[in-house]
Amino acid sequence: MTIPALAISTGDPAGIGPEITMKAVRRLGPRLGRELRLVLVGHPGILGAAARQVGLSPPGPGDAAVTILPTVAPEGPIRVGEVTAEGGRQAHDAVVRATALAMEGQVRAIVTAPLSKEALHLAGHAHAGHTELLAALTGARDSAMMLAHGAFRVSHATTHVALEDVPRRLTRERIGRVVELTREALIRLGIAAPRIAVAALNPHAGEGGIFGRHDIDVTAPLVAELRARGWEVTGPVPGDTVFVKLRGGAFDAVVAMYHDQGHIPVKLLGFSVDPATGLWSALSGVNVTLGLPIVRTSVDHGTAFDIAGQGIAEEGSMLEAIDMALDLSAG
Repeated sequence: MTIPALAISTGDPAGIGPEITMKAVRRLGPRLGRELRLVLVGHPGILGAAARQVGLSPPGPGDAAVTILPTVAPEGPIRVGEVTAEGGRQAHDAVVRATALAMEGQVRAIVTAPLSKEALHLAGHAHAGHTELLAALTGARDSAMMLAHGAFRVSHATTHVALEDVPRRLTRERIGRVVELTREALIRLGIAAPRIAVAALNPHAGEGGIFGRHDIDVTAPLVAELRARGWEVTGPVPGDTVFVKLRGGAFDAVVAMYHDQGHIPVKLLGFSVDPATGLWSALSGVNVTLGLPIVRTSVDHGTAFDIAGQGIAEEGSMLEAIDMALDLSAG
């Protein structure tokens, strides 16, 4: 049996990406070489230092379970914990090379560590984030973001756009496509008849038009059409109750209308805070890009420049992203 291979783009080398990658390698232990192989795409020197920091020997040429694919040679200094153009350049190249491996069929999926949008822009790459970059690299036209914390799954009809621009982007076609992509992903995860809720854009789903007509004129007719196909779709469901119902098991996923509507409940559940210090003590959750010709998952957090290089970054989200990538690519 062929052992599945995953590529990990290790993110901005000045952030926590290299550290959480190597901590995940350490945690995976005996699974490596038996259940999966990893190709780590990043700066070899930074990854080697991260490996030694967590008590591992840096992967070498003879290691069949974990290999390093170097990114482009640095043109400037990389200072851990700082936003730089070189960090953005390295992170961009890691995504490009990992994506190429997947497009060529050399790996089954890619998992991405966090990059900095600011550093990406300093390096001359005007993408709003991973989702948009991956869409450009793969030629995808209708990609969407889904966040998952266990069975708590939320897709997004819009993401990195100003709130004032959201309503005009929420066309019938866009919402319908995100519902379709979400349904396909759930089926690949083994849910034969997915139950999907579409969140309302306006308070109380417009309250009969008092608070706006988008939910009444756009979302409600779309949901009726999808239900006529035999899909289990409900909506528009007011945003202040739809996630409670998702957590209670009434739905398998929710389609959120905008970035914060979907991100806040997932991160509230997935981020644990130490009450003594007020600092995050654990991070859980996975970011999945739907609608690509490849499988891509990611950690559900950022570069955390403020703690990079200190050995305290938590690898739980990276491990979950690896497992999700295996599940989706198998399905």
